[in-house]
Amino acid sequence: MRIDILTLFPNMFTGPFDESIIKRAIDNNIVSIVTHNLRDWGLGKHKMVDDYPFGGGAGMVMKTEPIFEAVEAIKTQEGSDSSAPVILLTPQGRVFNQNIAAELAKFDRLILICGHYEGIDERIREHLATDEISIGDYVLTGGELAAMVLVDAVVRHLPGVLGSEESAEEDSHTTGLLEYPQYTRPPAYRGWEVPQVLLSGNHAQIARWRREQSILRTFLRRPDLFEKANLSAEERKLVANKAVTRFD
Repeated sequence: MRIDILTLFPNMFTGPFDESIIKRAIDNNIVSIVTHNLRDWGLGKHKMVDDYPFGGGAGMVMKTEPIFEAVEAIKTQEGSDSSAPVILLTPQGRVFNQNIAAELAKFDRLILICGHYEGIDERIREHLATDEISIGDYVLTGGELAAMVLVDAVVRHLPGVLGSEESAEEDSHTTGLLEYPQYTRPPAYRGWEVPQVLLSGNHAQIARWRREQSILRTFLRRPDLFEKANLSAEERKLVANKAVTRFD
């Protein structure tokens, strides 16, 4: 996969993409991440990328010409794909989640536009962007941090990125439920013991316990997710019997 990121601040991506899983994915040629400075397409000797809003108001608005021309130029570069989604990171977009991350991971290429200032000229939204994504109901200084979140979540879905394919399958939200509690050595610390079932070696019992814990944890912490979860009648009965107490 190739991911192109159009931004006013390309240096913001240097640290996050030079560490951990993303760096390994890049080193292993699973993903290529290319940042583009929008000012390279800015207008005039001052490389202008913004202007005052028509109708008045506070702040500046990102101009149409630099963004249109940048995306058109990027599409002609290596890995050109006319079907590649052009995604605008904006508080007005659909709220990002695990399903959207998996959906985007199926493409060979993504083009991300990081918004800034008071917003962007509406014609970019209407005639250039094919998708609009928000990472939550709050306001950021710009779309750069949102782009980092999106890239991280999408890249995890690419084959060969994680050490174990099961890791992605068992993450919170992948199944529609929160992940079950995790423990490691020592089995006892300051009198707090690991649940005995996890030390039993009985994989069927462990799997059942983990499923129950995911269901109960989701019910208690994210009832909005629980309402949409695909559960059997027996699993819903489990909640009715146990959810009034803390996890067993």
